[in-house]
Amino acid sequence: MNGFPSKALLWLLLSVPGILMIWSFSQGEALAMDMLHPSGEMSVRLMILAMLPGPLSEFFGLNRFFRGWIAIRRNLGVAAFGYAMLHLVFYIFDMNSLAAMVEEFGIPGIWTGWLSLVLMLLPAVISFNYAMRKLGRNWKRVQRLVYPALIIGLAHWILLDWAWQPAIVHLAPLIIAWILRYTGRRRRRHMQRSMT
Repeated sequence: MNGFPSKALLWLLLSVPGILMIWSFSQGEALAMDMLHPSGEMSVRLMILAMLPGPLSEFFGLNRFFRGWIAIRRNLGVAAFGYAMLHLVFYIFDMNSLAAMVEEFGIPGIWTGWLSLVLMLLPAVISFNYAMRKLGRNWKRVQRLVYPALIIGLAHWILLDWAWQPAIVHLAPLIIAWILRYTGRRRRRHMQRSMT
């Protein structure tokens, strides 16, 4: 995914749901509150898509499919942050008052959303090649902030909806991928021990 046309096409595809959300809201077809769930859900989905190729490729092997997926995972992560920001914009329009936003900040379902957004901010800001070269190993440490961001983001979802099932369904592929990576590592360690 190095060529400009292919990267432009990727970003076009990633932006289509957001464009449709903004269009529906701007045309009066949907209220800001109606756009909160789809924008937040899209952010979560893209975060999970960005996290999946690492553990899956470690378990199944780094083939052409996983190389392609890994090549775009930074794009997926940045797009996830973009949808989180769109979620915030819809929230601001829905509340329509800074005082009202401050007043409900202490609600667990609200401050968890803010915390998740803050944790996503730094990895998104440094998600380009120059920052990767400049930061070296520290770049990966910063990028790992997406893990607590995802978990807290899912808590935000559950606390607002009072329904844990949709959030768990979204998280399930990542849990399976982590289990596969763990079992793969255990198997390799066992094989190494048996060979010594």
